[in-house]
Amino acid sequence: MVGYYKKNSAQRHFDLSMEELAELTETARAEVAAVLTQGREQVDARLYVGKGKVEEINQLVQQLDADVVVFNDELTPMQVRNLEHAIECKVIDRTQLILDIFSQRAQSREGKLQVELAQLQYRLPRLTGKGAELSRLGAGIGTRGPGETKLESDRRHIRRRIGEINEHLAEVKRHRQLHRERRKKNEAFQVAIVGYTNAGKSTILNRLTNAGILEENQLFATLDPTSRQVILPGGQEIIITDTVGFIQDLPHQLIAAFRSTLEEATEADLILQVVDASHPEYQIHMEVVDEVLEELEALSIPRLIAFNKMDLAPEKPVAPVSGDLIYMSAYNEADMKKLLYMIEDYIGRQYQRYVLRIPAARGDLHALIHRKMHIQREEISEDGTQYEMEVKGRNLDQISTELKEYIV
Repeated sequence: MVGYYKKNSAQRHFDLSMEELAELTETARAEVAAVLTQGREQVDARLYVGKGKVEEINQLVQQLDADVVVFNDELTPMQVRNLEHAIECKVIDRTQLILDIFSQRAQSREGKLQVELAQLQYRLPRLTGKGAELSRLGAGIGTRGPGETKLESDRRHIRRRIGEINEHLAEVKRHRQLHRERRKKNEAFQVAIVGYTNAGKSTILNRLTNAGILEENQLFATLDPTSRQVILPGGQEIIITDTVGFIQDLPHQLIAAFRSTLEEATEADLILQVVDASHPEYQIHMEVVDEVLEELEALSIPRLIAFNKMDLAPEKPVAPVSGDLIYMSAYNEADMKKLLYMIEDYIGRQYQRYVLRIPAARGDLHALIHRKMHIQREEISEDGTQYEMEVKGRNLDQISTELKEYIV
């Protein structure tokens, strides 16, 4: 396991990244035999690390009889080739390691397609010929054209497969969007659970809904989003969705491939950000979540911060942001109830209560109210109908200026 850091760079971020690399390696069912680091002014273009460090790695590989060397960064195709030639051992980078874990963890058809897409996008620029086997000419029969090399055929096959997967995922995205629109039409309040990997998101959803999601003390225990209905203490039904965990330096291929899944966060009315309060670098975790949400253009969505695992935290964490927050443990029933009350309180603050009396002749306004508003009570009389309702926002302007004159 090899890590490179720029001199004078943030040491905390580097140390956390190396710790995560060890956890990722173990999650991928491999054993960390040795850890090497190097501090340089800049990355070596040919070998990523210096020549002396490569020799040191090679000696360790021979001594430990290691099968693979993992680098804590995304390597260029040339760096991988040069390193494998110099070390005589399989070399992978952080991105490839994460992709391998995702391929093991994906359960749904959509999740598997998203992982395959990310792997192909990663592999395509790194596809190179290896000797005569990949450079011999094709015979012009089947998928290969006259004079086309095996390498060109492989590239064309990958591009075609990427196109097929994108078509499948576009169809899944359309279905997911229809579900979201249906939920919005039914005025279902949507909460998306986001957070650093292994912060306890799935545990919280399981405690709230008996969703039966896999809970493990490992990175990326669950990948596929899960939506469940939750009834708040006051009786209102909401939809809560668990999303894939974030991590420092999450490969851009994965963010792109899982964008349709992560859009559950962008479409939410409220984001429940779960933070592992027991982790010494919880503040860095929160920074990473902010970065991913910014990339998804979801930073403007209101957030409720849940500092989870307080039963394991050595001290009370300091919230670097203002707003609603709760200190809790997912295994504490009182804390879970408090969380639901906080969500309910937030929802209540987003709605304004109105009483309107609409004349019987204004059928257009009656239809508008039934279509657009959350009616709590309706009383019909000869001269019209009185509605008691809640409207999201402070006034009725977003729905109809005409309705304002009928406020009682």
